[in-house]
Amino acid sequence: MRVLSPVGVVKSQTVAVPSLPREWAGRTVGFLDNTKSNFDRLTAELGELLRDRYGVKAVVHRRKANASTPASPELIAELAKECDVVFAGSAD
Repeated sequence: MRVLSPVGVVKSQTVAVPSLPREWAGRTVGFLDNTKSNFDRLTAELGELLRDRYGVKAVVHRRKANASTPASPELIAELAKECDVVFAGSAD
């Protein structure tokens, strides 16, 4: 008799996350939209606030294919190249 375990193997990877900058002036901030409703509206307002109050140089908006899959490696590389800080999130 062969018995299979329903417990899967969890692979984990440790990633060092740098702290947020103390100064925002002159930086480029990115937002990674996961396609949920209203995320684009939320980040448009946040982008304006960051530019007006904190001197952010530019705001970049990019969108994933859909909410249930990870962003493509190409999209991640593009954001990493263009932005100093990237926020990923969800809204409804």
